[in-house]
Amino acid sequence: MKHIYTNTNTKFVGISLYIYTHLQYQESHFSVAFLSKSNKPKNKNTMNALAATNRNFKLASRLLGLDSKLEQSLLIPFREIKVECTIPKDDGTLASFIGFRVQHDNARGPMKGGIRYHPEVEPDEVNALAQLMTWKTAVAKIPYGGAKGGIGCDPSELSISELERLTRVFTQKIHDLIGIHTDVPAPDMGTGPQTMAWILDEYSKFHGHSPAIVTGKPIDLGGSLGRDAATGRGVLFATEALLNEHGKSIAGQRFVIQGFGNVGSWAAKLINEKGGKIVAVSDVTGAIKNKNGIDISGLIEHTEENIGVKGFDGADAIDPDSVLVEDCDILIPAALGGVIHRENANEIKAKFVIEGANHPTDPEADEILRKKGVVILPDIYANSGGVIVSYFEWVQNIQGFMWDEEKVNKELKSYMTRGFKDLKEMCKTHSCDLRMGAFSLGVNRVAQATVIRGWGS
Repeated sequence: MKHIYTNTNTKFVGISLYIYTHLQYQESHFSVAFLSKSNKPKNKNTMNALAATNRNFKLASRLLGLDSKLEQSLLIPFREIKVECTIPKDDGTLASFIGFRVQHDNARGPMKGGIRYHPEVEPDEVNALAQLMTWKTAVAKIPYGGAKGGIGCDPSELSISELERLTRVFTQKIHDLIGIHTDVPAPDMGTGPQTMAWILDEYSKFHGHSPAIVTGKPIDLGGSLGRDAATGRGVLFATEALLNEHGKSIAGQRFVIQGFGNVGSWAAKLINEKGGKIVAVSDVTGAIKNKNGIDISGLIEHTEENIGVKGFDGADAIDPDSVLVEDCDILIPAALGGVIHRENANEIKAKFVIEGANHPTDPEADEILRKKGVVILPDIYANSGGVIVSYFEWVQNIQGFMWDEEKVNKELKSYMTRGFKDLKEMCKTHSCDLRMGAFSLGVNRVAQATVIRGWGS
């Protein structure tokens, strides 16, 4: 079902450059190192995200023996929204942008997913990410369904006031289709706590004060402590669970991290504190390597001052395209999708791949790596820490009772540990790898909820 709304008035509010810096925050389950010109795989042989997601879903459906009609019902989005957002620019001209929101499934609870601002936001990508969120929230066993949204724009080319006007117009167009118990947006690529603050304010004009309408908000507006580090911390807990299964620990392992944004930098910091050695890192500015281990505290300080890893004097510069195939024990792709494909999969030397990004491994690469004996911890489990703590934020907002950071982190570890145990049980039941175990776990939970609610009646 398509919903197109007419334009309404917007509000202009000036805001300091300091606050704007918070727009660079990257959401949990869909972060990148820095905003780039394209978030699509550069390799022409890489399967697009929607095709890959549908493929994994259908494989899981066959493992579970789902009825074909139920399978089709689970695949089709609940609602697709497309709106035109026209705003006055600072120079007095008008500019129009297309906004999307795909609400995939609500069988297990309100739909949940990020809003990204990027030049190449388009329906197929949004659809794939919304579907991934449905399975991800089910794997995490939190009472949500999946959604995803975005606006086709380049936020680097818009002023603060233009971004605010655009956000408010988008909210005006979709406010009656989202809600605390309907669809709860969050930040993603090109958006952050400030964007969520604008959405909260605009939505509250129509529905009264509603802090639970978005997650990833500033702390002063009801955001959760521990949210900023949640995805990276979840990657740490997921890695610990996997290594424990193999009789190993973080300490002494050599890590390569592709992407040094919110997810990658927090994962690096926390892994380093546990005794892991980060030997190579990359972001959109370049890549660096130090076989003896990179000084992560120094690198974080450098990236804050220089907007990237390039030029860090504690490591040697290397070709960014080579970072994925550097010698290491554990590879964490934490940037864009489709970066591991059939052209480079054979060259990967890591024994374990922890998917901090969404869809970083193409299905053909999956098969190549599996034959090589590489263990892949899939994205719908490995990077679920962000949406789990977003759920905690939503719960705190509804209760009007905020948690301390220690409780947030303790609960996150509990959810990640239980999630891995559930995932392994599905692998044993269906004699499958971790990716199919995760998809089977998520799809099965959604299918059960759908049937119990009275599907087909």
